Amino acid sequence: MTSVSENMEVQNEDSQMSKCSDSTPVISTTSASEAATSELFTGEMSGEEHTFDWCDEDNDNTMETINKNEPEIEVTDDRPFWANKIEYLLAQMGYSVGLSTIWRFPYLCFHNGGGSFLIIYIIMLFFVGVPLLLLEMAAGQRIHQGSIGVWKVFSPWIGGVGYSSFMVCFIVGLYYSVLITWNLYYLIQSFQSPLPWALCPLLRNSSDFDPECTRTTPTVYFWYRHVLKATDEIEIGGLPVFHLSLSLCVTWFIICISIIKGLKSTGKMLYVSVLLPYIILFCVFTRSLMLQGADFGLKSLLATEVSALYSLEVWRRTGNHLFLSMGSGFGSFTAISSYAPRSNNCIMDAFAVALLNLVTSVTASMFVFAIMGHLATLNNEKCYLKNAETVKNLVTTGVLSSDLRLPESLYQHMSYSYPTWFGNLPAGAKSMVRPYLSNCDLAEQFKEVMKGPGVAIVAFTDIVFSFSGSTFWAIIIFVFLVTMGLSTMLGIMQGIITALQDTFPSSRKHTKLLTVSVCVPMFLGSLIFVKPSGSYYVNMLDDRWASLPLFFILILENMSMAWIYGARRFLADLIITLGHPISPIYRWLWCFVSPFVLLILFVSTIINLHLHPITYLAWNSSIVSPLPQIPDPTGEWGQTLQSTLASGTQSSYSLGIQLSRVLPWFPSYPHLLHLTSENPGILNCPSFSPQSDEITLSYPSWAKVLLVLLIVVTILPIPAYFLYTLLKVSFPASKKNSSATVIFKHEAKVEKPIPRPRLHVGQNQKKMNKNR
Repeated sequence: MTSVSENMEVQNEDSQMSKCSDSTPVISTTSASEAATSELFTGEMSGEEHTFDWCDEDNDNTMETINKNEPEIEVTDDRPFWANKIEYLLAQMGYSVGLSTIWRFPYLCFHNGGGSFLIIYIIMLFFVGVPLLLLEMAAGQRIHQGSIGVWKVFSPWIGGVGYSSFMVCFIVGLYYSVLITWNLYYLIQSFQSPLPWALCPLLRNSSDFDPECTRTTPTVYFWYRHVLKATDEIEIGGLPVFHLSLSLCVTWFIICISIIKGLKSTGKMLYVSVLLPYIILFCVFTRSLMLQGADFGLKSLLATEVSALYSLEVWRRTGNHLFLSMGSGFGSFTAISSYAPRSNNCIMDAFAVALLNLVTSVTASMFVFAIMGHLATLNNEKCYLKNAETVKNLVTTGVLSSDLRLPESLYQHMSYSYPTWFGNLPAGAKSMVRPYLSNCDLAEQFKEVMKGPGVAIVAFTDIVFSFSGSTFWAIIIFVFLVTMGLSTMLGIMQGIITALQDTFPSSRKHTKLLTVSVCVPMFLGSLIFVKPSGSYYVNMLDDRWASLPLFFILILENMSMAWIYGARRFLADLIITLGHPISPIYRWLWCFVSPFVLLILFVSTIINLHLHPITYLAWNSSIVSPLPQIPDPTGEWGQTLQSTLASGTQSSYSLGIQLSRVLPWFPSYPHLLHLTSENPGILNCPSFSPQSDEITLSYPSWAKVLLVLLIVVTILPIPAYFLYTLLKVSFPASKKNSSATVIFKHEAKVEKPIPRPRLHVGQNQKKMNKNR
């Protein structure tokens, strides 16, 4: 493409930019190299440099250009490119859709209004998520720099944003690799039948089950005691768990091999790590729809709570998940886009990535809700069967009238026949039977199932038992989770490697050495998260640390482009690059909507951390739960019960029925059915029920200090680089010693700008077409 400036009148030989009457001048750069880089961003096309300024009044858009005889800049761009558009899109999509999309989205959707959460998510995705995604993609592919170099171009005053993004990417990479490690270990353990988390283990040299496991579920026990070997508190240390350390080493080996040859090896790996998860997701989703009760789960997903639409807390949680799951602000979108041609249609790419993220989130939620609906339906039928047996025994023992005897046909279609039978009972009979029955409402059963374990990966180990051939489905599901995690990890590593190569250009010639030099230290740093208490640190970083620096980075990125560089200038660059007009709505979104929403999210996150205690979910194998208060056993009911025990005429079951009538909590403590006449005094002493379970603990003071320190250290490069730039401006002598990365052919003359004729967009496009 020929420069547009060749078709305009040349009024002097120096490069000057015509300005809109209502545009704000851009802050000047502080060194020759930075000034040249800014010029490069705004006008380098086909080896010629020119700058455009976007001046629009929403309906009347005009463009102005500068003379082509501006100071010539020698730029050597030996940057590699993606082999094709497919690999580029796979890289962007694979990075954007990660494990949090699968794990968090269904949970947040259930606890934040169902359909209301989906509505809020879609609104924020397209009005805030897509504009910020487009900003990072367009900046990366236009400047051909990673996160560290890009934001220095917009304004050197906030050049530290790139360094903060780099630090966030590095820390997230440390613990994200551990998430892949957990799934990889489960994948290896899945090649067994039965699955090792299907049953409680036996005690050594005994036929009895481990009592710690019997007091909880086998899946929860396997996670905490076998996989993590978790401690009861975060303060308790220990060496890294051997089998997790070995799995972590394998994980980092796969990551290193995938990126060791740069884009060539990464692009080939993406075909597997991105496409395979979607094939598996389609298969398991289709299979889940065939399960009984799946329709009820899907209805629960789409149920909308109107009150959630007006809840600031729901909007805050939605915003947190949106940016953490998509990955904006990490610098990876910018790094991946920097290897794309400048003429690439980044607008379509941004919408494609956002839509895929949305479709994947909704599909994963439908899969999870369908499974949970199936499990709730099974529990509902078990509850009906239990109630039917209770009524039958009560009629047999004479507690209830024989008129309440159940028909034999009741057991054929329990989910239909039992509610019908109970609904047809007289009001008096219902009031007589109801105290002995459990609440079998399907909605309540669904809530109980959705509560599940506190860790998402344990929920997936439960899901595999919903299918026949659980071993096969366990392998399939954990291959899905491992490959999806790897695709995101490749994007994170691209953000790290690209930033280092741009900062130290000589390292581009030694890609293999650089890759190994990054992967080995990161593997060693990740070992802290596979200690017995390591999972608590992962939760602390993922839940409490990541959002604050991320929002701060996004706010500065948005403001630097919209208010310092200029949203109009940025749109002009995109118009020239893409060759077609762009809706001015992006300018309004960048200038007003995105900064406002990000600022609200940032402030609300700080307030939430300040007002609510910082807690974590821990494992405690020796919980002692006191029973609810027992009424005075010396009363009338106690004396009657004591005489009944002493006579030995009542069966254990009948005794349990009587206890259930006077003690509503009794069915939750079935071990008390072992009361005998030999020990009637058990009712006179406080009873306790030890059980293994997850409990909520507060972080210790040192952990809170560590959390604050990590937040400060991550944000620190931004003010530090601001001070560095301020010193360069305050002491002009330092400019003499600055190392310019570009060379000017001749010195530019400083003159007042000479007005240039304005071209309407349509006229400008015609002239450009003539020169093609």
